Amino acid sequence: MSGMDEDARTGSRIRNRVESNEGAREDRRDFLRYTGLTAFGALVGMTVPFERNLPSGFVPVALAQDAEQLMPGKQGLKLLNDRPLNAETPAHLLDDEITPYERLFVRANGLVPQSALDQDAEGWTLTIDGEVKNPLELSIDDLKSQFENVTSRLVIECGGNGRAFFQPGASGNQWTVGAVGCPEWTGVRLADVLKKAGVKDSAVYTGHYGKDVHLSGNPEEDVISRGVPIEKALEPDAIIAWAMNGEPIPALHGFPLRLIIPGYPASASHKFLTRIWVRDREHDGAKMTGYSYRMPARPVAPGTEVPESEMVVMTTMPVKSLITFPETGSSVSAGQSTEVRGHAWDGKGDVASVHVSIDFGQTWTEAELEPPANKFAWQRWRTHVTLPESGYYEVWARATNSEGVSQPPVVPGWNPRGYGNNMQHRIAMIAT
Repeated sequence: MSGMDEDARTGSRIRNRVESNEGAREDRRDFLRYTGLTAFGALVGMTVPFERNLPSGFVPVALAQDAEQLMPGKQGLKLLNDRPLNAETPAHLLDDEITPYERLFVRANGLVPQSALDQDAEGWTLTIDGEVKNPLELSIDDLKSQFENVTSRLVIECGGNGRAFFQPGASGNQWTVGAVGCPEWTGVRLADVLKKAGVKDSAVYTGHYGKDVHLSGNPEEDVISRGVPIEKALEPDAIIAWAMNGEPIPALHGFPLRLIIPGYPASASHKFLTRIWVRDREHDGAKMTGYSYRMPARPVAPGTEVPESEMVVMTTMPVKSLITFPETGSSVSAGQSTEVRGHAWDGKGDVASVHVSIDFGQTWTEAELEPPANKFAWQRWRTHVTLPESGYYEVWARATNSEGVSQPPVVPGWNPRGYGNNMQHRIAMIAT
């Protein structure tokens, strides 16, 4: 028996294992989490001539199609990008009152630090400096012991959620409706920590820094460093969190510390948090300038080339709703009452009402709307619809906030990067 024959049989066995449902999951997870490129050839069962050229952080296409292998424990998410890792959740999988880890979208700007993958928080500190009277360096134990601990359900939503629907299209991950969730977060109020540091009258903005790794691998280059107006940072709902849904924050979501700035784009809720720099001007860190998370200062026609000088920082997220049941495309019996339900939320706080239409927006019925568990938690809404005869229908949902602002039926406010889309959510239903 020749060595070549044995190698061929070995490669075939490995290839069959990788391609099978059983065993592939663990093999690929181990590859992605623990091994070097030399394992790639073994997993695909053949030589990879240029494997040494595969950049750090890239996942081979042969292994990148299954989102669950890139994101251990996630279920049903749609992978949009693997460098950096971005994946959204189909609407019908967001029906939980409290979004579980396996259903929460993933938005990365860089690479997860090894300490987060290892769930190792030993020696981790958070620095508060800049325009403060008493700069602080706090361990996680300091945070837990020196400040009141709080737990809140808080919506976190990517600023680009809904980007896929802009015309003309905008660059970036093509999120549809699933870059949102409402986990339960535990930590301390950001305001309490800032007050202990003694915020000076000169304070204008915060600047946030974390330990995530730049895609280039350069440790001197910031992945992202956004901030918020000091007034927002001092609101009681913003927290420095160390737990999500009662457990240490998972690696993909910012272990061991992250900010949660409710009502603002999730990019302000910095992951892997190590520093909050209080500044005497608007923060100008990575992805705070140019077109990143910035909107035109005035309405512009779709496709307009807007000068950078006319762009302003995106802040409060718009009112929004989501239909989470039934799943789009579901069939029901004509003339039969069917429950429709979902969630609604607003960047300024509570939602006032939700209405539903089954006739393409000609008439609307008000849904039952539950109060939020706390400010900035999403609110459950539900109603029943009856499709009068056989055929194709759409269910449209429209939320209205406390200021009387409602979701539009079409994409609002075109902007170069496709931020802030809060058009009405629609699902298809078939009556038989």
